[in-house]
Amino acid sequence: MTDASNRAPICARPPASGGGASMAAAVDSGLATSPDAQAVFSRIAEQYDRFNAVSSLGIYRHWLRVLVDEAEKAVDQRRSVQPPRVLDLAGGTGEVAFALVRRMSDIQVVLSDFCRPMLDVAAERCRAGVITRAQAGRIQFVQADARQLPFADASFSALTCAYGIRNIPERDRALAEAFRVLEPGGSLLICEFSTPPAAAWRRLYHLYLQTMIPLLGGLLTGERAEFHYLRDSIRAFPHQRAFCEMLLAAGFADISYRNLTGGIVALHKAVKR
Repeated sequence: MTDASNRAPICARPPASGGGASMAAAVDSGLATSPDAQAVFSRIAEQYDRFNAVSSLGIYRHWLRVLVDEAEKAVDQRRSVQPPRVLDLAGGTGEVAFALVRRMSDIQVVLSDFCRPMLDVAAERCRAGVITRAQAGRIQFVQADARQLPFADASFSALTCAYGIRNIPERDRALAEAFRVLEPGGSLLICEFSTPPAAAWRRLYHLYLQTMIPLLGGLLTGERAEFHYLRDSIRAFPHQRAFCEMLLAAGFADISYRNLTGGIVALHKAVKR
């Protein structure tokens, strides 16, 4: 396997596989998600964007641009098939979905999350004017469990997921669902906290996670314990190549990853063939 900072593919073939919008309220698909994770994100939803900005020293905006750049390329490859439709999985308070509709004027985006308070914040941001009314009209909000998505097979041109896959129990089920709802030829783009390959940078990063994430989270939200959960979920997430193996097992092809900020974050890309 190869780090795709140079855009080299991790693998070329998968194994054989069987496999406007309302801003006032989200569609409830009937959830069966982790109650601990739901409780954590429900309590910090209103301050989550502020925490991201402060804790990342603003670098998260660069990570977002890279993700949207890759999503635009993926959508461009599908435009001749049908009008593009993108699923933003674990879309939280809407940062990715808003960036997508700002960048591409012809796409429809489904912003899906298992935590209703997060979706409520996203809807309120729409009403507050962070995007135009026309852009907001191209976003649908759906409360859904990533392990049992309420969407038809092959219904999306691309699927994005930023900093959410690590919070989903039974990730293999979530990846199988992502594979199911993507069209053949559709792209999966997952941006997630990862493992810096350089030992010195990794130690410094882990020290920051250990000390500053709970401290900043507590100061900004008053909910320090919740940020112990977030810190631990980052440390427990598989390293880059291990996650590539999970994508391969789910049936995806053309799998690659790109390290961002020295591997603090990795953008994984894969295609449904």
